[in-house]
Amino acid sequence: MCVKISGDVFGRLLAVISLIPFAIITGFITLILFRRDLHTIVFFIGVAVNECLNYVLKHTIRQARPLKREGLYAEYGMPSTHAQFMWFFAAYATLFIYFRLNYNCTIAERFWRTIVAIGCIVTAILVTYSRVYLLYHSNTQVFWGTLIGIALGAAWFIIVHTILTPFFPIVVSWRISEFLLLRDTTLIPNVLWFEYTNIRTEARARARKLSAIGRSH
Repeated sequence: MCVKISGDVFGRLLAVISLIPFAIITGFITLILFRRDLHTIVFFIGVAVNECLNYVLKHTIRQARPLKREGLYAEYGMPSTHAQFMWFFAAYATLFIYFRLNYNCTIAERFWRTIVAIGCIVTAILVTYSRVYLLYHSNTQVFWGTLIGIALGAAWFIIVHTILTPFFPIVVSWRISEFLLLRDTTLIPNVLWFEYTNIRTEARARARKLSAIGRSH
């Protein structure tokens, strides 16, 4: 394991990188509140289940962290929460990109999707490495966190893709879903472009209507 020294710039950088899971959770909450997409909600439920299982495993195995810190991280270290979280996210996101977004698209779109998938994997690697470098976890703890995260991420994607997705149209038709403005964008290959074109069309239609009303007066 690495020994930390005062003024370790690389260690400080890795400490910031290790905060990425919190940024991802914040992103999930923001998307759910403002987008109301059913798939995002189900993805986040999988993240929550993954975290709960990690908690159960930690308090069942009860393996200590490699370095004891007074008042900090008093809980157990096996498996690594950060590693399990990041690899769950990376596994699910990668499968989503290559299977759920497998519509007819341009070479440029395929390129950027590949970049995003690689970015998720590289980020997971960096966060995992940071936990070992900063002595929050041992190699074994992050290894099992990685393995469990990948397995659960893949399993949750299969469940969502094959079992839950067919029920999305039914769920969004419920009265409570309409009240909460939940929506299903599963069959829309490019949501950003879809929203852009529809908003532009609606804005032009309203502008023409206002112009016609103005001329009538």
